[in-house]
Amino acid sequence: MPSKDSKPIPRFITPIVETHCHLDYLTEGDLDDQLRQAAAAGVERFITIAVSDDNLTAVLELTKKSSKIWGTQGIHPHQAAEWSPALSQRVVAGAADPRIIAIGEIGLDYFYDHADRAAQKLAFEDQLAIAADLELPVVIHTRDADVDTRQILENALPSMTKRGVIHSFTSSMELAEFCLDSGFFLGFNGICTFKNADNVREVVELTPLDRILLETDSPYLTPVPYRGRVNSPKYLPFIAEKVAEIKKVDIETLLAAAKHNSEQLFFGSV
Repeated sequence: MPSKDSKPIPRFITPIVETHCHLDYLTEGDLDDQLRQAAAAGVERFITIAVSDDNLTAVLELTKKSSKIWGTQGIHPHQAAEWSPALSQRVVAGAADPRIIAIGEIGLDYFYDHADRAAQKLAFEDQLAIAADLELPVVIHTRDADVDTRQILENALPSMTKRGVIHSFTSSMELAEFCLDSGFFLGFNGICTFKNADNVREVVELTPLDRILLETDSPYLTPVPYRGRVNSPKYLPFIAEKVAEIKKVDIETLLAAAKHNSEQLFFGSV
């Protein structure tokens, strides 16, 4: 639980786009409560992320419940063993919906290794190809897999008309530089507020303002000062404050850049 001196959630002038959350996994209050609380904190749009066979449909259904909600279709590396031609067809079919704006969450996770690495690489490569075919951006998860992530992206880049975001970036500076040089955005969340996350703050400092996206990854990774509670999009202002502090810019400057970046990548507008 937060301490008694935890500050209230701030509200800024510039609206915030929540670029990565899992609305179907939130358990505190119903959807209307979550959207209302986030709106009070200045969040104007939400991108809810698909991760498995079980929630592809749930994400699609959520995008119909509010004009503020958009979604993705994709299979997380933890569920890569599920990947099959039939599941590939489901991702493609779901991505045809106009409320679906990216392929994700896809990638590699060698920290947990919940799926065989060969299966992870196959699912990642296939879904990058789907994104290229559909001319959609990608939402990428990578953990302890820098070498293979870079190699797979290098192979895929020539066919990709859109790039995407490396979400919840916690990888090396070398991978950050490669991804930035290749046209990707980097997504930062509550981890940048954690005491032992100096490596992430160093990457934030390196990342140009025009490549930063803000996210919560809720219900996970709740930022300070609310660590211990279930995360929610309403806590995005704390992440924005920390990123602005690291970048040594005014909070409104940071928010304006992040909003512009979100709209450019996901909504095709500036």
